Amino acid sequence: MPNRSQQPAAGQTRCSIGRALEMVGDRWSLLILREALNGATRFSDFRDRLHVASDVLTQRLGVLVDGGVLDKRPYREAGSRSRMAYHLTPAGRDLVVVFGALQQWGDRYCPHPDGPLVRRGSRTSGRALRVAFVDEEGRETPLDDVDLGAPMDAVEAGDPPRGMAE
Repeated sequence: MPNRSQQPAAGQTRCSIGRALEMVGDRWSLLILREALNGATRFSDFRDRLHVASDVLTQRLGVLVDGGVLDKRPYREAGSRSRMAYHLTPAGRDLVVVFGALQQWGDRYCPHPDGPLVRRGSRTSGRALRVAFVDEEGRETPLDDVDLGAPMDAVEAGDPPRGMAE
């Protein structure tokens, strides 16, 4: 992954949201990542669960591998040829926060008549979870106090927010 001092590639936006969407923002990539977060690793698993055309799946997996979100590893079942499995990298696993936020938003603003299909919960305690913004000292920040567009120099200096960056 590029570090902060590297310049963006030609045509690449400086906006973090825009760059993230270039990599994971299309429908199929998001659904592939959802399945990977739910344990899918094999091409056939993704194809069968998503009912996606093989050429589309191949292309999207390639983008996710090239972007460092998935890692391609060979596997071989007895009596079969070697094939590739797709495993989440640390960057891919970190997307669980994004998916949790999308799920939480969908449950609230696009609810299914029968209620949510699944819930966010802790594997260790079993308690229900929600996605929130938390400051460096562990305190939750109300959503109406969140500024996603404060310039870095203002954040570091503690200046008041100025709005969304483009």
